[in-house]
Amino acid sequence: MFGTGHRTPRLGIDLAGGTSITLTASSKDKNAINQSNMDIAVGIIQKRVNAFGVSEAEVQTQGNNNIIVNIPKGTNSQQAAEQVGTTAKLYFRPVLALAPTGVQVPPASPSANPSGSASPSGSASPSGSASPSASGSASASAGGSASPSASATKAGRAVSDALKAADPSAAATGSGSAAPSAAASGSAAASAPALPPVPTTPTEGTVPPELQQQFAALDCSQAGQRQDYQTDETKNAVACSYDAEQKIWYKFALGPVAVKGADVSKAQAGYDTQRAQGWEVQLTFNDKGSKDFATTTGTLAGMQAPANQFAIVLDGKVVSHPYVQQSITGGNAVISGSFTQEQASSLANVLSYGALPLDFTKSDVTTVSAALGGDQLHAGLLAGAIGLALVVLYSLVYYRGLGLVSIAGLVVSAILTYSIMTLLGASIGFALDLPAVCGAIVAIGITADSFIVYFERIRDEVREGAQLRPAVQRAWPRARRTILVSDFVSFLCAAVLYVVSVGKVQGFAFTLGLTTLLDVVVIFLFTKPLITLLARRKFFANGHPWSGLDPKRLGARPPLRSSRRRSTTSAAVKEA
Repeated sequence: MFGTGHRTPRLGIDLAGGTSITLTASSKDKNAINQSNMDIAVGIIQKRVNAFGVSEAEVQTQGNNNIIVNIPKGTNSQQAAEQVGTTAKLYFRPVLALAPTGVQVPPASPSANPSGSASPSGSASPSGSASPSASGSASASAGGSASPSASATKAGRAVSDALKAADPSAAATGSGSAAPSAAASGSAAASAPALPPVPTTPTEGTVPPELQQQFAALDCSQAGQRQDYQTDETKNAVACSYDAEQKIWYKFALGPVAVKGADVSKAQAGYDTQRAQGWEVQLTFNDKGSKDFATTTGTLAGMQAPANQFAIVLDGKVVSHPYVQQSITGGNAVISGSFTQEQASSLANVLSYGALPLDFTKSDVTTVSAALGGDQLHAGLLAGAIGLALVVLYSLVYYRGLGLVSIAGLVVSAILTYSIMTLLGASIGFALDLPAVCGAIVAIGITADSFIVYFERIRDEVREGAQLRPAVQRAWPRARRTILVSDFVSFLCAAVLYVVSVGKVQGFAFTLGLTTLLDVVVIFLFTKPLITLLARRKFFANGHPWSGLDPKRLGARPPLRSSRRRSTTSAAVKEA
């Protein structure tokens, strides 16, 4: 333990503080909820949480259709907890129309840019800088050269700060914000108030009548209407998105799914050092995704806004809606704009780990503060100390000198348990929680019971008139058999409980099984050799009243004299 540098056990959520989330899987196809898909979901959620830099997070299955996610307190833990709940499937859908909801918006300036841009890997995207001139968006060439013009538009706010907003309903966001300028030709002028450059009504003919009616009735500013409308991949749908900076909800009319999130093989945030265009998200698709994405971008590239955009939809909410400059082939693309590093990383994380094989809902969320966890740890340690004190007191009163042997054995067992728990926490992520502490407290009784079995066997031999040293040797085979049977039953119970139980009960079972195995180690490699050595000391060998092996106190029968034994033997021979 000291050699590895890990000197304290890893504490669970209920002791260290953090958030525990239970996700329940659901699917229209009951056969889809199987161990294979659950394992895939666990891996994706684990990667999603780790991508936020949250260390020591636990993701494990519980039963047939539940996943438990334990996120300890720390950096970005709240943001990770929010994205863990964002567990629906990831889709790329073409944008048919979008509009703000809950506000009155004047007609947008025709020179304003939509949110973000998608370009082939290596090409430039619009600049996020502001200038007094009223020029249009930047251009990008297929060869990767950068020739952005000055723009008064804040382009590409593809992922807004709502990913970290206090509003829990805004788990995934996108924005279409831009700030169109009012500038005189060749001279600087004051900018007009920032207004979203989106149409207030859908473009005629781009939205089917039934979808247009649903789109018109949708008000994303109403919490009751912010639902997941992605019921069918092959049909049109509506969705919502929140811009935390402007504090505006947007509604979207979307076409059928063009590319599935599962077809994104890699997504990462990077800084464009060659053209100094800021942070961007670099995408790599698999073969199917490359073909679908090329077809989609080729269709959208020649259309007018907002029909030249595609929406990245996660959990029924639009994460980003970049516009397309040209057809993107080759399986690589870049989403760029006015990203901060955190925004680019959040979008890359969603794209990389957003596609789950099943739908999940939060069935339970438990948050424990560090202060409450400290109180519970204190209570658990106090309970263990009281239990240990009672066992020590009993051992000293009843066994006297032998009680010191049991106390020493308990100390050795405690040191081994603490060390192994510390090493397991560093190696396999074992977390010491309240049920595990309970298992350790129960183990005190199991360990003391093994000592009692051996001590009583020795005292039985002494009662029969045997000397201490031979009594120790003759008592061991019987005591060993009893101890092994008892520990086997305890370990079997712990193993069965660990296999059939879920969640925190497994922590109790694991600790109980571990301490049971350590009891065998302690009794064989410490207690038995120690008693053998003590049997050679006069204090124990002569049966001192305080040794716990006083023949008079134990009611030992006097030893048979040799002459009496010989006469008894002769009589027996004659009778035979």
